[in-house]
Amino acid sequence: MLFAHDTEPALIAAAALVNTGGSHGEALPDVAALDAFLATHGWTGRHERTEAELRAVRDLRPRLRRIWYADTDEVVATVNELLRDAGALPQLIRHDDEPYHLHAVPRDAPLPTRMAVEAAMALADLVRGDELSRLRVCDHPDCDNVLVDLSKNRSRRYCDAGCGNRAAVTAYRARRAAARS
Repeated sequence: MLFAHDTEPALIAAAALVNTGGSHGEALPDVAALDAFLATHGWTGRHERTEAELRAVRDLRPRLRRIWYADTDEVVATVNELLRDAGALPQLIRHDDEPYHLHAVPRDAPLPTRMAVEAAMALADLVRGDELSRLRVCDHPDCDNVLVDLSKNRSRRYCDAGCGNRAAVTAYRARRAAARS
């Protein structure tokens, strides 16, 4: 583990949230899809299961996506804006058999607010550790998904949407075609 136990899952969830609205289509078409997303990424606390909440979560995606393309000063400005907008007040909390960790808004804060603040807190750890280079955009030419490279050697190039496999197949076919020529 490179970061605090709650930083990595928050980064992964932020990238996954961004990718729900990428070039692969809308992956949060309804409240049920949001429910599944929250379950997959271990979100607990208040969840209203309304269309308004779903729209607010979708509206968060472009703010987070910009972070993957920003320089450090822009990331810091966005993180500070997210925390300021939420009225974040970090406190140590323990719940759901997790060790103490920071929550910056109450567990009953609106879901989009909690999602924004969790992402901002995790991104603040990246800034503090000078690790923003771990935020990447998928190398596949037909993909605009983002990813968080948590590998030791910082070698991850592709998202989880099968782009690495597609790139390997394309390279294999090119080698075979070249060998036949």
